[in-house]
Amino acid sequence: MPTALIADDEPLLLVELRDLLSEAWPALQIVAEARTGSEALRMLGEHRPDVAFLDIEMPRVNGLEVAAAAGTTRVIFVTAHDRHAVQAFERACREIEMEDFRA
Repeated sequence: MPTALIADDEPLLLVELRDLLSEAWPALQIVAEARTGSEALRMLGEHRPDVAFLDIEMPRVNGLEVAAAAGTTRVIFVTAHDRHAVQAFERACREIEMEDFRA
């Protein structure tokens, strides 16, 4: 069963992401949730997930910095800010997802 870390500093978006992933990928086991980049870094080391869904703008440590430390964990960015797409590609990230959450 594939494992995942999800990280977003917006609590409602974190819940929405978890719900969408559960619906779209039922076999995915979310082993950790982080609200800051620092938490995400700690949880990456602790859980070594197969994939990490990361917001880019987070307090303390941003998602790009977390991705740089991800090792073999695949990174998918989840962001509402399209200006980060170029930065993410420059960091050789594999995928980018744009948040499309509507109230």
